[in-house]
Amino acid sequence: MAADPSGDRELAELRERIAVLEHREHREQGPPRREHHRVRSFFAVLLIVLAAVLTPLGVVAAWSKSQVTDTGRFVSTMAPLASDPSVQNALTDRVTTAVMQQLPITDLLNDVAPADRPLLDAALGRLGPALTSGLTGFVHDQVLRFVRSDAFATLWTGVLRNAHAAFDKVLTGQGGGAVQVRGDTVSLDLAPVIAAVKDRLVANGLGLASKIPEVHTDYTLVQSDAVRKAQTGLRVLDLAGFWVPVLAVLCAVGGVLLAVRPRPATVGAALGMAAGAVLLGAGLSVFRTVYLDKLPADVDQAAAMAVYDTLVRYLRAGIRMVLALGVVIALAAWLTGPGRRAGRVRRLWGSGLGAVRQAAEGLGLRLGPVGRFAHRWKSWLGWGAVVAAAVVLLTWSYPTAAVVLWMALVLLAFLAVLEFLDAPADAPADGSARPPAGPPGPPGPAAGPPADEKAAPA
Repeated sequence: MAADPSGDRELAELRERIAVLEHREHREQGPPRREHHRVRSFFAVLLIVLAAVLTPLGVVAAWSKSQVTDTGRFVSTMAPLASDPSVQNALTDRVTTAVMQQLPITDLLNDVAPADRPLLDAALGRLGPALTSGLTGFVHDQVLRFVRSDAFATLWTGVLRNAHAAFDKVLTGQGGGAVQVRGDTVSLDLAPVIAAVKDRLVANGLGLASKIPEVHTDYTLVQSDAVRKAQTGLRVLDLAGFWVPVLAVLCAVGGVLLAVRPRPATVGAALGMAAGAVLLGAGLSVFRTVYLDKLPADVDQAAAMAVYDTLVRYLRAGIRMVLALGVVIALAAWLTGPGRRAGRVRRLWGSGLGAVRQAAEGLGLRLGPVGRFAHRWKSWLGWGAVVAAAVVLLTWSYPTAAVVLWMALVLLAFLAVLEFLDAPADAPADGSARPPAGPPGPPGPAAGPPADEKAAPA
């Protein structure tokens, strides 16, 4: 049947008119769309920057909330001080001084006959300093042995548990309790330690120690002119508690959803929050130096350093966790993106696992229904694993950087197994003519465009 030339011309003219109208419409709508994109990009960047700023505040808020509300967390934070040599020496000196101030040495004369007292007084006048020094050395030795024993570690844990009930006074600035705040000093009452030392002295032959009354002496935990400012800041963060980290995450998610290019925005948000955590870690190190430099001359620097490092060790653990999580998310977003280098990595991943699968099939492996199931549900299984990993991380009580990295490795191993099992339904049984392996990584939209897509940007 002959073609109708007039009909072809009319069809060509109609297509040309449609093309002109589409071009005109695109040209007319171009500036408003670009303006709309500018507004979206501005607010997306604003939310991502806000998330990065809130990240260090969120880490501090989560740390302070855990110390106030979780007794076990507070005890595990402070328990290592009992085995620190510098702290043991400082505690020994402090307790020895308190005991010697209360030890009634003059009571040694009570059992002496009145006629012999003048002679004894004269002897003590010459030997008094040596006697006091020897007694002080005996008490110091007994105290040091006690603080190095397992009994002291147990007692220290009990002191910390009792002190935790009053730990919120550090935030409110109220006095009293096992933890006390006086001006620029935060101290811990050592009355239970002195009572245990008193019993130990009596048991080792110094019966005079039984007359020591109940003594309340303090061991300084923190001494700085910034204590009052820290009380206000920590109190605000304690009240905010859970919501500051949540707000930081919501800002990051909102910025990504609002961005014109969500994948680069994800990379930027993850790295921005990681950078915020790094700045917090740097701030802790700077403050540590300033704090130690401003301590009075009579304060044991080694003990003060140990106390500071112990107090913030879980805070530093939180910083490392945020840093690891940010790097993992940024790397995952980049690898699943349309970039050329990311595409090469994915093709290398897919071809490598495909070669392993073909080698296994050459040795007699037959995936059968398992391969077809993995091929059909690969996207759902991959994203289900990602969601499961996110749920585990969110429900983990106190995740660390090691937890984040192990979860990333487990997820990567699962995706590798999924890629290995991915056998198309039309693949031959002997694996001799398999189609090329698809891109790896989390399947679905996050896996990026196909390897043969020509318009993928660099």
